[in-house]
Amino acid sequence: MTEASGAAVTDADAGPGALDVLVLGSGVAGLSAAVRLAAPLADSGAGGSALGTGLRVGVLTKAELSQSATRWAQGGVAAVLGGDEDSTDLHLADTLAAGAGLCDADAVRVLVDEGPARVQELIAMGAVFDRQPGGALALAREGGHSTARVVHAGGAATGAEVERALVGATRSSAAAVLEEWFALDLIVEGGRCRGVRALSAEGRTVEVRAHHTVLATGGAGQLFAVTTNPAEATADGLAMALRAGVPVADVEFMQFHPTALHHPAMPRPLLSEALRGHGALLRDDHGDRFVDELAPRDVVSRAMAERMRRHGVDSLWLDATGLESFDARFPTIATSLRAIGLDPSVDWLPIAPAAHYLSGGVITDLSGATALPGLWAAGEVACTGVHGANRLASNSLLEGMVFGARLAESILAGDEGPSPTGVLGAYLESDREPVAPDRAAPWAAPLADGPADAVVSSSDVSKTRELLQRHMIEGAGVVRSAGTLSTAGVAIDAIGDALGGSTPVDRAHGELSNLVTTARSLLSAAVLRCETRGAHARSDYPEASEAWRRRIVHTVGGVSVLGSAVGSAPDGRRPSAAEPSDR
Repeated sequence: MTEASGAAVTDADAGPGALDVLVLGSGVAGLSAAVRLAAPLADSGAGGSALGTGLRVGVLTKAELSQSATRWAQGGVAAVLGGDEDSTDLHLADTLAAGAGLCDADAVRVLVDEGPARVQELIAMGAVFDRQPGGALALAREGGHSTARVVHAGGAATGAEVERALVGATRSSAAAVLEEWFALDLIVEGGRCRGVRALSAEGRTVEVRAHHTVLATGGAGQLFAVTTNPAEATADGLAMALRAGVPVADVEFMQFHPTALHHPAMPRPLLSEALRGHGALLRDDHGDRFVDELAPRDVVSRAMAERMRRHGVDSLWLDATGLESFDARFPTIATSLRAIGLDPSVDWLPIAPAAHYLSGGVITDLSGATALPGLWAAGEVACTGVHGANRLASNSLLEGMVFGARLAESILAGDEGPSPTGVLGAYLESDREPVAPDRAAPWAAPLADGPADAVVSSSDVSKTRELLQRHMIEGAGVVRSAGTLSTAGVAIDAIGDALGGSTPVDRAHGELSNLVTTARSLLSAAVLRCETRGAHARSDYPEASEAWRRRIVHTVGGVSVLGSAVGSAPDGRRPSAAEPSDR
């Protein structure tokens, strides 16, 4: 642990300290914000804006500063770097298409317009991306993209390179770097977020106070037994927001990556989308192709799940034997494959979908402000509207860079609260239809009987976490139904009841509590959304419904459905959530 002298950290019974900004999380979004906010005022070069004003910034992370989901990202960064407006518009169109009708178009426009400058800033910080022999950046095409626009580092080690550049810049500028600290809950006083209560590296309950708090805590892949996410991805920021009543939306849209290596290792090794972009083929157990390899991830994952169900198998195959210079193009993947005895030049690679990325999160405006003054969010924990119902490949690192920078600029400009823009604007201005508790959680009815193994001892945290993950992958995986969701809901409620409402005594209990909180929200949204859209697939409602082209929101008052989150139905009406099956 590193704690700079004078950091605004106090024991819970001591007087408050005062950081200007506290950043929770050390991935691309949080560090992009921290570097801008903490660095001495200087020009970024490469056409970027001035960086930082020397504010007192603290970064709190529950692991080491460099140990975040960002470093696991293989896909790359999607950005139009040539200044071609038509290509920028095409990036926007591809993102909207992947989002299946739930993207916020203004947020996507911000992403594609500002993304190139953020990539150039990262290069100026020292990030090294792959280049062609002549020196130009090497661009790859991935699923859902209509052209090659994705930059990579080390073939499939982009996240690690991005993280390396940002960690170095953060260590040289932040006033306090709190490693192996665990945030417990937001401090809310006088209608404003004032920091967090946290467990220090030594296990003390501590208040870390700040005028602004940034949630950049990453995703929720550890909800599921099969995931590409590291062990730290336990939905901590999302759960803290839910407990504080900060509006959260789109949590039913957990994206499953189609080409995770089918192997006992966890997190599951990821076989980058770029492999298919370079010509790798998807084959079933008979050796037949069955889906367009460059379709968006939700389409490919559903096709794989259906093929596996039909053939009674638990994995399929990625055929990369036709790719030239595999080791040179993808050295990181080649090394990991050969370590387990696979030679991609001759072996088909076993694959199966794995939980990968949560498209929803804490609702923000176009500058990263949440509905709670003093609280900001960026990266996977946020719902900016960029991803809609399904994230386009390689837009995640870009989103963290763009919106991490935007919230920093907003804080530097003196903004204290949200504006009516983006998804938050729709939330503030739209009619909201409350959902009765018995519809949001039908499994909670008195007659519901759960599986015998659902009730566990809260003292056996590891086994309880595995039990939760198993119920979630079985009940809320790639394809769901009312029955599977209800079965999972009974089990998760039983786990939550066993845990009780006491304050976590350590990080393991805190993470499990956060997983339970988030699982309940995901299940309630998934059971309400009676359609198949993007990363949310219902076997009992296999088609998309215009009546459900709206957002499901969790807040202090329970669950509600926005009446006009992304526009009205074709006839101009706003369908009622009381009849979700009306298609």
